[in-house]
Amino acid sequence: MTVALAAAWNPLDWPLTHGPIAYAVLAAGWGSLLSLAVARGRRWALRLLPCAVALAVALTLLVDVAVDDWWQPFPEGLPHEVTVWIGTAILGLSLAGFRLPRLSRWPGRALVALAAGLAVLMASSQVNRQFDQYPTARVLLAPWIGNTGTLSTTHADRTLAAPPGGTLAEVWNPPADLPAKGTTASVRIPGPRSDFRTRAGFVYLPPAYQATPRPLLPVLVLLPGQPGAPEDWINSGGLQDMMDTFAAAHRGLAPIVVVADPTGSAWENQLCMDSRMAKAQTYLAHDVPAWVRSTLQTATGRQSWAVAGLSFGGTCSLQLALNAPEVYGSFIDISGQQEPTLGSHGKSVKEAFGGDEEAFAAVDPVHLMARKKFPDTAGVFVVGSNDQDFRPQQEKVYAAAVQADMAVQFQLKPGWHDWTVFRAAIGDNLVWLSQRTGLIG
Repeated sequence: MTVALAAAWNPLDWPLTHGPIAYAVLAAGWGSLLSLAVARGRRWALRLLPCAVALAVALTLLVDVAVDDWWQPFPEGLPHEVTVWIGTAILGLSLAGFRLPRLSRWPGRALVALAAGLAVLMASSQVNRQFDQYPTARVLLAPWIGNTGTLSTTHADRTLAAPPGGTLAEVWNPPADLPAKGTTASVRIPGPRSDFRTRAGFVYLPPAYQATPRPLLPVLVLLPGQPGAPEDWINSGGLQDMMDTFAAAHRGLAPIVVVADPTGSAWENQLCMDSRMAKAQTYLAHDVPAWVRSTLQTATGRQSWAVAGLSFGGTCSLQLALNAPEVYGSFIDISGQQEPTLGSHGKSVKEAFGGDEEAFAAVDPVHLMARKKFPDTAGVFVVGSNDQDFRPQQEKVYAAAVQADMAVQFQLKPGWHDWTVFRAAIGDNLVWLSQRTGLIG
């Protein structure tokens, strides 16, 4: 009881996106902005304050243009709410910049710097609240305080497979010494056929994988968004706890999860296809499954393999299910787009295929589903109920999937384009996924 209480009061686990900390930061930030804006003297009120505000507005517009029109690191552009909070942070810095030359003593300068810092902290907190990227300090600090184990690559002498027409759970008898939790390990998944250069991925092995005979478990390939990284699913996604919870309810059984890198860096976007940009599809549809089969003992066949992802990764999941149906029999498209994109259709076709519309249409999901049926493929489309950008796109793609005779579901989750939706999309569909892949009945 004492240990549990101490853990509950661990500051690392205090919520950052709701509750007293979030509101205290918000109040402190607005109070700091007000204190920076209010000063004595006509010169401040009539000249310096308007100049500070004008500079902040100009710099915010410059950031918006630089990111969305020049750099274009993400296809959907900066959300308007994010732009507003960036502008708020810039306003705090601008006000501080105009206030500091008027102060000769260090205590006053320190207070102005502190106020500017609180304004920036508030803006950062509000962006975090919008995406729920770091729900606690533990998640925020995970790259420094977290750790993963070493992947077990030892092959068991005896294995256990699901009977024909049955499920693995029907023949599974967990040993008395079965571990309570699974393991997560950082891995490098090479791309010998695709020559695709990637960052480290992760593999979750459920408790049942440690048993003898070893059950041949289904595989879920999980993809991050862009910008993003595989560790997003480990940290912000809470993958380990999510899968361990499912395993605890199913006698140690759960899918093996392989979190792969579909882009190679946070800012790259090869559209998850084979094009003149890269052979991303070959990497995800051949190199990753080949590595899994050679490294681990898993169930085989498309019925036992699924792919899922968020945003860019959701679009990619649907692409793989349609362009490599012999590999992936099921998918979960979370807040995906209506087509692979670099920001515009014209730019995408030009960069990937030199302007060849037919080459793009040959691999684009909506075009594929318009000319071919996929009755043996099942999927779930998930999107936030308040997501005004991605919900219409998901609805369009879902309608195309229905017309293509796919066994699909459309689910709305409370939220926006954020991790509350992304986490629920996987956690709430683990039973469906496990039934679909022959793990449980």
